[in-house]
Amino acid sequence: MSTDLMAPSALAAPSRKPATPPAVQTLTLTESLPGFPGHRDYVLVPADPAGVLCWLQSVTPEGPRFLTVAAAAYFPEYVPGLPASALVELGLADSSDAQLFCLVTVPGGDVAAATANLRAPLVVNGDTHRARQVVLTDGLHPIRRPLRR
Repeated sequence: MSTDLMAPSALAAPSRKPATPPAVQTLTLTESLPGFPGHRDYVLVPADPAGVLCWLQSVTPEGPRFLTVAAAAYFPEYVPGLPASALVELGLADSSDAQLFCLVTVPGGDVAAATANLRAPLVVNGDTHRARQVVLTDGLHPIRRPLRR
């Protein structure tokens, strides 16, 4: 998948401007992503100047890479109820302390059909760089939320 397909102008404009992203943020997942055992160390690299789109890239050579969006930028109304156990595991006092990223799917490279997984956000403690994907069981959030509105 080429990065030119992921140009921010090709997706819906975010509802609010996100904070300035770090150049690269290292992350250690407390649990591997489903289907990718053995990959727990990643870097989160902005894919556009605003930091709305990011690559979640394994540090392992030939490891997986995922496109993500900063949830607050695209879905400001998205305030999932995170399990207390996940907050404790990540060292977060409250859900509002978490950075949330949603994994993006671009079916067949068709940017217009891109969707974000709101059912299983990547929850990040920005201070400790610990993260985990949390599967929400409340059924309130879709697995495939269109990025275009």
